[in-house]
Amino acid sequence: MDRRHFILTAGAAAGGMVVSPAGALAHLARSGKKIRMAMVGTGVRGISMWGKDLLAEYGHLVEFVGLSDINPGRLAYAKKYMQVSCPTFTNFDEMMRQAKPDALMVTTVDATHDEFIIKGLEQGVHVITEKPMTTDETKCQAILDAEQRTGNKITVAFNYRYSPHRLKIYRLLREGAVGKITSVDFHWYLNTSHGADYFRRWHRLRSKGGSLLLHKSTHHFDLVNWWLESEPSEVFAYGKLEHYGKNNAFRSTHCRACPHTANCKFFWDMTKSEHLMNLYAANEGHDGYLRDGCVWKEDIDIFDKMAVTVKYANDVQMSYSLTTYSPYEGYRIAFNGTEGRLEAWIKESQPWEAEPYDELRLTKNFGKTELIQIPHRQGGHGGGDKLMKDKIFGVTPEDPYRQSAGSRDGAMSILTGIAARKSIDTGLPVKIGALTSLQPKAERG
Repeated sequence: MDRRHFILTAGAAAGGMVVSPAGALAHLARSGKKIRMAMVGTGVRGISMWGKDLLAEYGHLVEFVGLSDINPGRLAYAKKYMQVSCPTFTNFDEMMRQAKPDALMVTTVDATHDEFIIKGLEQGVHVITEKPMTTDETKCQAILDAEQRTGNKITVAFNYRYSPHRLKIYRLLREGAVGKITSVDFHWYLNTSHGADYFRRWHRLRSKGGSLLLHKSTHHFDLVNWWLESEPSEVFAYGKLEHYGKNNAFRSTHCRACPHTANCKFFWDMTKSEHLMNLYAANEGHDGYLRDGCVWKEDIDIFDKMAVTVKYANDVQMSYSLTTYSPYEGYRIAFNGTEGRLEAWIKESQPWEAEPYDELRLTKNFGKTELIQIPHRQGGHGGGDKLMKDKIFGVTPEDPYRQSAGSRDGAMSILTGIAARKSIDTGLPVKIGALTSLQPKAERG
């Protein structure tokens, strides 16, 4: 039995302890030796959040023993940017054989997550994957089968669960602040900067990202699953591509080569970012990937507006929408219950935002309104990034609010998006239980 498998199994067995998804890796962190980490996918998210930033805060617990990507140029830049000395590989299998990692970080294009998750599980490493876990129900089932077959674990990086105001919502709902929850109103707005950027990149193609109902909304669906401590059972949705893509009179291949810059409000000058030019533009010759692709390209085949109705196994109903060309960024959410309503209007990345807190509004039926202010926490995603990493790497091993997400959490979030996409395509409601072997639970313990 090798070191990593012994530590995982022995740690879990000690005292009959139940290991949370992140807890399995935390045992490695407490073993007295650094976690041997490998990463596949060296895009901007991987080399920053899971690379340079990770080493800056957790370098005493983690060391990189291998980086892999299909683009050798990005690999070379990633190694320099992260300031690591580990070998790099364009062949993933070769990296796993030579590097022999304890843990694997998957930050590739969404549609390939399943391939590397399954190989990691089969080779006995703990797998951490960026969301979404994968992009269709067949790949989802294959991941679930591999985890069951190998006994190894997946952590899905749902950082939104960890931000203070979202945890406050969870606690208020668990305390019965609105009584029995009956419905949820949830509306997310992406602005003309962040939202448009998804239509420049590989996310614009279903074959790469599965649509924003997977890449983006999986965050939101997971939050609601977690807040409700229940799982979706049936989904019906509408969606359309009515703003980006073919819905414009002119287009080009990418912004740097565009003859329409004077007339296009979505022109984006990537040359202003030395980091992105070094990571992407300098390495286009290897794979042809254009980071500043035109938002009007006719190959765009994802939706830019979506409306989804979800019925949960505990009979709660949710109305959800995602708009990708809003003048502002953020979301509105409300939980309606038998004794009141809990709501929030959260602004994200707003230049006018001056308040150092997020605010929740709790109104009791036949009662008064209470405004609850939650101070902002420093760090990415409302402070959630660091709190999530603390959990994964054992700095805070306890998990009293079930924030650590495993394969079932990852599956139930993407199955909502997969069902919504199928519903839009067919015009019919979709049962979650018909997609994989997982059957929705009314209550998650």
